[in-house]
Amino acid sequence: MNRKVAFISVAGLLLLIFAILVVQFQNQRSAQQAGAVAGHRESLERAGAPVKGSPDAKVTIVEFLDPACETCREFYPLVTQLIERYPGKVKVMVRYAPLHQGSDQVVRMLEAAHRQGRFWQALERLFATQHQWVVAHVSQPMRALPLLTALDLDQKRFADDINRPEVMQAVEQDQRDGQRLNVRATPEFFVNGRPMPSFGYEQLNQLVAEAVAASY
Repeated sequence: MNRKVAFISVAGLLLLIFAILVVQFQNQRSAQQAGAVAGHRESLERAGAPVKGSPDAKVTIVEFLDPACETCREFYPLVTQLIERYPGKVKVMVRYAPLHQGSDQVVRMLEAAHRQGRFWQALERLFATQHQWVVAHVSQPMRALPLLTALDLDQKRFADDINRPEVMQAVEQDQRDGQRLNVRATPEFFVNGRPMPSFGYEQLNQLVAEAVAASY
């Protein structure tokens, strides 16, 4: 019995130490991001980036995402709900963070679709079919491409735009800005310039609620 009690005590202590280390890591990462934002506030938004919600909204959620990211897929409807909860007050701007191998080519497809006003349809299509073109966490661009050509697009223009310098420059700028802002995982959210204190939907919801209260 004494051995069992000792084992439980040691296990409990290890769990407590682990929890403390996780909190310390999250606090350190949040502080690093806050410092990065303070030094590179101009890196948060990019003119011409995809935006959902009223353009006059005073609260902007900047989301760095990778279409191959399962958590980005899961958060997509939740972010949409936030826009709907505060009609006219909240908008989301998407920035590209192709952290999965092969995703740099896929986000160029998204940007090419964006040039025809079809970004959100393309993103939703990629999320809905993610299991078809992401294999072992590696993006397969040649599997993603035919899924997007099924959209209502000028196919020739779409194919040409994927390799246009302007499209590649937009993706590269988002990658550079993400590095400046210490974006190391996706999705990464900033609400009116504030990074999340720790990751989670409730934390994002709280940040948005505070921003709305402060802006209106």
